[in-house]
Amino acid sequence: MLLSVIIPTCNRNELLEKCLELLDSKNQTINLNNYEVIISDDSKKNVAKKLIEEKYKWAKWVEGFKKGPAANRNNGAKHARGEWFIFIDDDCLPDRHLLQLYKSAIEKYRETLAFEGCVLPNDWNLLKKDLAECPVNTNGNCFWSANICIKKSLFEEINGFNEEYLIAAQEDQQMKIDIENATKKQIRFLKECIVIHPVRFPTLYAQLKRIPAASKNYSIYAVKNKNVLSYQTVWKFMEEQTKFHARSAFHCIKAGKIKSFIVSCMWLCYGVPLNVINFSRVSRKIDCSVQKGYL
Repeated sequence: MLLSVIIPTCNRNELLEKCLELLDSKNQTINLNNYEVIISDDSKKNVAKKLIEEKYKWAKWVEGFKKGPAANRNNGAKHARGEWFIFIDDDCLPDRHLLQLYKSAIEKYRETLAFEGCVLPNDWNLLKKDLAECPVNTNGNCFWSANICIKKSLFEEINGFNEEYLIAAQEDQQMKIDIENATKKQIRFLKECIVIHPVRFPTLYAQLKRIPAASKNYSIYAVKNKNVLSYQTVWKFMEEQTKFHARSAFHCIKAGKIKSFIVSCMWLCYGVPLNVINFSRVSRKIDCSVQKGYL
């Protein structure tokens, strides 16, 4: 059985190096014959190509489509030879037992076609700071793409990651729903399969600038999964989003996180109305596609 470790990257060679060092066979408790590593590079100048060819010849570099994270992961999968795909983000630090534990789980739970691993921050205290962000998965039911494993046949059956999602958000949540719909089973969580994810601190400007794209991305997700998320109408969607960001604003000001409070307030004043517009547009687009027989 061959495992294909797929790492999407874009202009983050310094972080990618740290990830690849830990995936080297000398740092993993599994033989290199049992796995391959594929780097799908979405940078405009293919900045990871030279790094891979000079320092990590045991890994395979492929050029991405420059269409966002979902398409970049799919591109890596197209070049994979393994029966199972393991997706890890380029800024993550995989545990030395990660691949062996995934292999053992695959052999033990033969009826399971998808797994999710544990994602931990590099410093829990950093998460308490203003504007800190980090995907954390300690109990499962998240399926963050920083640490997941899926059988190739199932990946192909659900058509991989949905490339309508153009930023790094919701594409893995969509896959989770697609997998559960296809298998009628809950994805198995492997707490022992660990990657460490760095806590990031985007600037206030970057957070505010991201609102339009994030709104469009989440609106696509909300419309596609109305039944799962209970967003049957645009007004229900607006109500739930207003409550969510209001609670977020309250918790931020209570914790003294002024910048995060500003972001939550901007979502309430600007993002939620934009959500309503995007939700309506996506709904009409999907309805038109259904009527024309495209879906």
